[in-house]
Amino acid sequence: MPPGPVAGPLQLLPVNESVVAVHTADGAHLGSLKKIGAVWKFKAMGYGADGGMEPGHGALTDQHNMQFATPDAAEVSARLLGALGSTL
Repeated sequence: MPPGPVAGPLQLLPVNESVVAVHTADGAHLGSLKKIGAVWKFKAMGYGADGGMEPGHGALTDQHNMQFATPDAAEVSARLLGALGSTL
């Protein structure tokens, strides 16, 4: 997804105890929350024209490395989408 409005609420899908995938309401992958020490950091993910993953890119590239205390779906949606001016 290119940078721009993203419809929410976002979905958080656990991958393992230290990683939670972040997807749009319709299932598009936006990135992940990664637990680093005691902090969860959002890691934006985009995709190139060839379909290859591009870390730090995509619709939420400006929110890359935003920090969270916990992977709470409501808070993650509000903060990531609020920074874009998108709707929940």
